[in-house]
Amino acid sequence: METNSSPAPKYPQEQTSFSFMQSTTARVIMVGLLTLALLIPLQYVKGIINERQHLQEEVKNDISQKWGGSVYVLGPLLKLPYNIVSETEVVDKATKKITIRRSISTDYLYIFPEQLDINTVVKTTKKHRSNYEAAVFTSDMKLKGFYPAPDLAKHNIAAENVRWDKASVIMSTNTLKSIKGAVNIRVKGNQYNFEPLAKFTENESLSTLQTTNINLNGAVTGTLPFEMKISYDGSEQLGIVPVGKYTTAKMNGNWPSPKFDGNFLPGDSTVTDAGFNASWKISQLNRPFAQQYITTIPDLSKYTFDVDFFIPVDEYQQNERASKYGFLVIGLTFLIFFLIQSISKIVIHIFQYAMIGLALIMFYTLLISITEHSSFKLAYLIAGVSVVVMVALYSVSILKDKRFPLFIGASLAALYTFIYVIIQLENYALLAGSIGLFFILGAVMYYSRKINWSSSPA
Repeated sequence: METNSSPAPKYPQEQTSFSFMQSTTARVIMVGLLTLALLIPLQYVKGIINERQHLQEEVKNDISQKWGGSVYVLGPLLKLPYNIVSETEVVDKATKKITIRRSISTDYLYIFPEQLDINTVVKTTKKHRSNYEAAVFTSDMKLKGFYPAPDLAKHNIAAENVRWDKASVIMSTNTLKSIKGAVNIRVKGNQYNFEPLAKFTENESLSTLQTTNINLNGAVTGTLPFEMKISYDGSEQLGIVPVGKYTTAKMNGNWPSPKFDGNFLPGDSTVTDAGFNASWKISQLNRPFAQQYITTIPDLSKYTFDVDFFIPVDEYQQNERASKYGFLVIGLTFLIFFLIQSISKIVIHIFQYAMIGLALIMFYTLLISITEHSSFKLAYLIAGVSVVVMVALYSVSILKDKRFPLFIGASLAALYTFIYVIIQLENYALLAGSIGLFFILGAVMYYSRKINWSSSPA
């Protein structure tokens, strides 16, 4: 008996290979590998952004050095010289006679103000060089208060050894070249000018200003009032040491995004688009240093209250943050095309995926180049619209249907909008991003539930 049977495949191995390459699994693998390959040009774009950001830092540092860097202010302090009398016995070897030799040296008592009131007005501007910028400021400070009578007994200083006619007032700062104009102080109604002096603190990076001699006309038994003005050109930060036993400070400026830092935060502050106002009240109990020192003063730079004047998220930082979402944009866009391909049975070649991926990467090169000549907001809008239109028009020729390109364009526009919102957020960026990705994942799970993931041909 003869039986009819179908002839065996002529090339069974090639048949199996062809079947797998047309399967959904193979498409997933190829699209995934392409996505990973596109990370190479994306990383190159990130390198360009980092290079431009480094140039921005160099320009900012150069402008800061020429205009004035961070400003640190310590003082004004009363400097009171006093004599130290020492006696030594000298024995004559020949006669065995003992004589007393007296020597006199000079030391200094530094007295901090009992009350110190500081009123500072800061005017901030942006300096531009080529495509880069830096924030600089001019601060006008008014200081007034009074010194207490020195506690000589605490330091075992005899009143008759104090040189009351050689007293002076000193200030310490990290930069002398930032000071604008002459600096003087009025003590008991008399005006005295400041001059540069050798360092007097343990901090070697500081410079000192000292007045000419102030004749106190005998021992100070009451309070010694003073008032002065000083102006600085600076950038980035203004830091003040609250040297008063009771220090009150007010500061206002036109910078819309100050950062209050240092060892003391303001008790009251208001920040608007037009500027800021802040006030501090600091007593001796709030800080770990005394009101009088002899010989030298310890380093008090870590006990300042500071205001930082910086651009919170500059254009290069925004570009860098946008590029970090590049993998997400490419992956989700490919996922949308893959779902359309799987649901509609339209074949999309891997080369067409590659063209779409390169168009998405072009978004970041357009963004960084346009940002340098305009604002980040405008650059993001131009780059986003350009890429969305390009991908949508290219999709028309691929998908042969106007519905799918419109959906792709709308989805890509929504994705870019979502990323822009996250970039602008600071405190809620992680929360908004997590919620958005949760809903995106839910939508992908919903539309992919009916896809046949078997290795059968499409």
